[in-house]
Amino acid sequence: MPNTGAPLEVIAASLRRERERVGISMGELAKRAGIAKSTLSQLESGAGNPSVETLWALGVALGVPFSRLVDPPAPQVRVVRAGEGPMIRSEKAHYAATLLASCPPGARRDIYVVNLEPGAARGSDPHLPGSREHMIVGTGRVLAGLTDDPVELGPGDYLYYPGDQPHIVTALEPGTSLVLVMEHV
Repeated sequence: MPNTGAPLEVIAASLRRERERVGISMGELAKRAGIAKSTLSQLESGAGNPSVETLWALGVALGVPFSRLVDPPAPQVRVVRAGEGPMIRSEKAHYAATLLASCPPGARRDIYVVNLEPGAARGSDPHLPGSREHMIVGTGRVLAGLTDDPVELGPGDYLYYPGDQPHIVTALEPGTSLVLVMEHV
């Protein structure tokens, strides 16, 4: 059965854990992330429906990768079937990212499968300093990369760009999918 939303209990526990680790109040974290304190309160209590944008902003404000907020600790062997895994949808574009593997201790990468549909571009603010993104298109076509200089990609094409600069991805065909690997330094 496909996962149709964020793992709210995991997000709630992760937000509380990371906020306490940093030693800041709910109000301060909300301010740093540019979200309403009431939104953060809902998320920390396991309610709400967080978007990709909200979780990225919280991750940057906490100094942690996005994956640390949505992925529970993984067993030694893990299989993620198509349509499973924690899926987060964008509120601004036809974009849904499913985390396949987060970086374990000592590693510095996360792997996502992303499904996109034509429409508004999915713009991303800069992630943590030193972040890099690797993209491989599986199906369809995309316009992706740095906001000021995106490139068109088709099936099998690979793109590498700095994730700590503004960047975008836009589906140019219905049913577009890609694999995204985030490197964190």
